Amino acid sequence: MDADQTEAEPSTVLPTDPAALVAMIEGATVALATARFTAATEEQLLEIAEVLERVHRRLDAVDAALLVEVSDRGAYRKDGYLSLHQYLSSGLRLGDGEARRRRTSVAAIGRFTGLQGQTLPPSRPATADAVTDGVIGAAHVREIDAIMDRIPAAVDPLTREQAEAQLAAVARELTPDGVRAAGIRLLAHLDPDGSLTDERDRKRHRKFALMPQDRRLMSKVTASLTPALRARFELLLGSWAAPGMNNPADPESPRGACEVADPAAVAAAAERDDRTAGQRGHDALVALLDAERALTAAATTGNGRLSSQIVVTVTDKELREHAGVALTATGTRLPVAELIEVAADATPHLAVFSHHTGQALYLGRGRRLASKAQRLMLFARDRGCTAPGCSAPFARTQAHHFPDYADGGPTDVDHLGAACGRHNRSVGKALGDWETMLLIDGPHAGRIAWRPVAARYPRKGWRVNQIHHAELLPDQGPHAPPAPGDSRGQAYLARLIAA
Repeated sequence: MDADQTEAEPSTVLPTDPAALVAMIEGATVALATARFTAATEEQLLEIAEVLERVHRRLDAVDAALLVEVSDRGAYRKDGYLSLHQYLSSGLRLGDGEARRRRTSVAAIGRFTGLQGQTLPPSRPATADAVTDGVIGAAHVREIDAIMDRIPAAVDPLTREQAEAQLAAVARELTPDGVRAAGIRLLAHLDPDGSLTDERDRKRHRKFALMPQDRRLMSKVTASLTPALRARFELLLGSWAAPGMNNPADPESPRGACEVADPAAVAAAAERDDRTAGQRGHDALVALLDAERALTAAATTGNGRLSSQIVVTVTDKELREHAGVALTATGTRLPVAELIEVAADATPHLAVFSHHTGQALYLGRGRRLASKAQRLMLFARDRGCTAPGCSAPFARTQAHHFPDYADGGPTDVDHLGAACGRHNRSVGKALGDWETMLLIDGPHAGRIAWRPVAARYPRKGWRVNQIHHAELLPDQGPHAPPAPGDSRGQAYLARLIAA
């Protein structure tokens, strides 16, 4: 085809409606997925790859603009979600990690609405322009944003703007890893001797977080300690993690702080101590937590909360065989072999399940506020927040009434469910709220089901949360709950009690 023929053909007229444009993109993508590239030349293949990558990167800018609208207008509430992050993580099934990465990119290049309705410029304007041009993508954006976040607060605004523009310029030519390397050199230039770093920067970056358990059920810790906390922590470890102190393998090892122990006993225990410094630090933390728990137990007011107590659920079969993995109220998976050790030290409450039926053997009593007995049984049944897709462990939940207590709902275990604070407050009768019910039959009998009020899609009916019940997968879909006033729920629970 020559140039004259190309100019003679009319250009494609695209619609201006975003929904119609997205439909065209989806149609073109479906057609492209079935297209064969065998007839293309090598030059054409490389050109197609470059164009597709440019499209991917421009779609990052489209994604940011779309999510800004979803966030500003609270559109996620139409599907019953409480935040943009929850919508991305659960609604679009991206997961927490990818949802955080998307939000980081949107915060950097999105054009949000101000308090007076005006459109605000992006926080990283040069970066946003580069994404719109299709020359950098979300991975570049996150690297630039991470470098900008590390620039000391004492650096003046003009210098910060110039630094962002320079990073966006080099990102047009470099990989995300290359941007990170360039950013490190930029930081060294802006604050070569660290003199600009001040208390504001240290407070902004302080952190102590437990990472998820791995396949061995071990957990790593990610921390960034302020100088003051480090000084106190070093002092504490020097006393509680001294050689010979708090050694769980040595019955005669002194417990507590080194300063209050018998020097002769410490010296003798140190001779027998073959632990590494890291192992001594770990055991010192265990001893500190034991001491803290003893103080907490002495000050307990009996409010029924389980957040400061070790509560474990385990099947009776696992308990008999001393094998398997139990679950604590904070969401930690605990080998049953170690559960016996924890029980001896902490005397935890133990809710035992029937291995075959998966139903609670004993139920609690009712009152306006859930009692400790009821909280224990809610943990045994629910294990965590019952809202679909919510990973909050039981220690961060409240006893949710259905119907609401203000609407006459009783405080009975068959009318209570575990719900985190945000989901507990999301239950209501307005569009975007949630409603809940105890299922009485089907594969999920005895579980709490949720659904959005006037859901946008009819298929989004009653749902249960399988995150805390992985052993019950695959999901077979819950049966519809009984109509209000149906007495079958009471009969069903009566059978459980009798069992």
